[in-house]
Amino acid sequence: MDWQGQKRAEMLMQVLLVASAVAAFLAGYVLADFQLMLLVYAGGVVLTALVTVPDWPFFNRNPLKWLDAADAERHPRPQVSAGATAGAKSYYGGNAPGKN
Repeated sequence: MDWQGQKRAEMLMQVLLVASAVAAFLAGYVLADFQLMLLVYAGGVVLTALVTVPDWPFFNRNPLKWLDAADAERHPRPQVSAGATAGAKSYYGGNAPGKN
């Protein structure tokens, strides 16, 4: 699942859970049946899990492009500058974690 697919799955999960909660509340309220309300919500949770947990193809529409090993050797990783560690020093009162 790519990054956009994860975002899509999370939004879909939230919408489905809220919709099933509303439907369960309405069914339980109209029919005055607490057990029915719980069953409707449990069905919504199962449906949500079936839709969002598996890695369906529509969650892979924006795959990441990885570098080949040869390309990775030609493009070294960026180095952390000294200015980036200075902020940690002031944040922790003079001592960055792991440094004495």
